[in-house]
Parts: sequence; C-alpha cells; structure tokens
Amino acid sequence: MSRRPDPHATTTVGQTATPPTEDVQQAHQLLTRGFHLMESWDDAEASAIIAPHYTNAEASPEPPPARQPGIAGVRATYDWLHTAYEDLHWTMDKIVAEGEWVVARTTMSGRHSGPFTTYSPDGQVASEIPATGLRFAVSQSHWYRIADGQLVEHEADRDDLGQAMQLGWFAATTPSAGKAAG
Repeated sequence: MSRRPDPHATTTVGQTATPPTEDVQQAHQLLTRGFHLMESWDDAEASAIIAPHYTNAEASPEPPPARQPGIAGVRATYDWLHTAYEDLHWTMDKIVAEGEWVVARTTMSGRHSGPFTTYSPDGQVASEIPATGLRFAVSQSHWYRIADGQLVEHEADRDDLGQAMQLGWFAATTPSAGKAAG
C-alpha cells in the first residue's frame, strides 16, 4: 500500500525530499536575517525586517524599554542580551513554516561576560546574576509571525534551566543519605 506524502512536510526547510516553496524559502531567509541582527545590530537591516508594530511576548523579564513595540523594543532586547553575554550566536537547526507562522529550532551559544538582570512587571530589578565567564549552548524554539515581508510577532520556548545549570547559577545539592531518627 503506497502512502501519500504529508502535505505539511513540504514546509520543513532542509528536511524533506520535496523542495521548499518560495514562501518557505523567503521565511527562512527572513529568520536568518533576524538572528544575524540579534548577533550584530544594524539599523538599516532592523528597519527592513522588523515591523513597526512588532511585539515580543517574551519581553516581560526584560528591561522596560524591551517591552515596547517595533525596532526600539528589539534593540533594547539586543542591548540587554549583549550586556550579559559575549559571542552570542544562534545556529538554526530546523525551520518549519505554515501560513504566516514560522518556527525555528535553534541552538543559542555564548559566554556569560556581564551581569544578567531580570525585571519585575513594574520594571524594577528582580534579580541580577554576576558574570561567571562560562560558556553555554542551549536549545530554543522561536515562533515568528510574518506579514508583508517583516517580522511582526515573536514567542519562544527556551531551555533556561539548562542554561542556568551550564552557567553555574545554581549551587549543586545532593540528596541526603537518610534522615536521623527522631
């Protein structure tokens, strides 16, 4: 019995025998440009690929300027990340596109070279972790909505615990061998 190909399989760039559609190729190129922008900022590139009404659903623990829409918010996220990390790089492991949504499975890597600061909803500093000098590499999934050839919305799933463990942000603990009789 022959099996029909999955119609959604053609939307996975680089993972199928069927060549990706032109729309998927354009989405792949746009995401590649977006991740390169987060590695090395360029104002002209930001204007070309980020919509004025762009929103980042992941900005709540970031500094208040990162919570604003558009290029200014993305630049504030860039500045926040680059204050804490050197050599930031995203390797794009897989990209899947369907409709106006594109998902990138990535590996983010870098070195923790400055304080990592998180913020509360009211914009106050919630925590600050001093630089460890350690390197990390963690998996992330980034969801982008694209309209009119620009990025307009971002959501993500990240391995923050794995990153924190690689950077030594948690003290190692061992389970107790037993409890004393009481």
